[in-house]
Amino acid sequence: MSDQYPSRLLEEAVQSIASLPGVGRRSALRLALHLLRQPEENVRHFADSIVKMREETVYCRECMMISDEEICPICSDRTRDRRTVCVVENVRDVMSIEKTGQYHGLYHVLGGIISPINGVGPSDLSIAGLVRRVGELSSANPPSEVEVVLALSGDVEGETTSFYIFRQIEHFGVRVSSLARGLGFGDDLEYADELTLGRSIVNRQEFRP
Repeated sequence: MSDQYPSRLLEEAVQSIASLPGVGRRSALRLALHLLRQPEENVRHFADSIVKMREETVYCRECMMISDEEICPICSDRTRDRRTVCVVENVRDVMSIEKTGQYHGLYHVLGGIISPINGVGPSDLSIAGLVRRVGELSSANPPSEVEVVLALSGDVEGETTSFYIFRQIEHFGVRVSSLARGLGFGDDLEYADELTLGRSIVNRQEFRP
């Protein structure tokens, strides 16, 4: 038995919960004790839902958004503007933009941004898939009617990633735009309020490297 916890099983549960981002050991203990007081069927359902999410969730073949199917609901929605692709860092950014109701095109989730200090290079992201998609769109449509919206954070790493992507796709002749700077330098889309983010999308401007 641990010197700190009255139960080894409780300690293991606390350690597991505390491994989640933003959860300290004190909060983890509170959550573990809360679960301990719940009916067993509720806890089992909770645990099963986490395991099922991990085992059955897939990434959309087209945009790399998380999905229950091979093609996500956004990519399979034929009412979306299929000539506009919004490039974002992660799934949370898609959710934030969708909340605004101001964007009706498709997405491409990079899965991160270029960050040499963290060992993340272009090959670690889904940039090659984006280039392929843009090439296919520019072949199927007049390039001037295809738009790639670079909706990445305004910090140095986000700008570096935007510049790299621009260089990879500029030869296709498509329009490349970025969010209007209603967002402050270094702001994450996840934390922007819906009105500010919505205006930044509507008033997007030509990307200037």
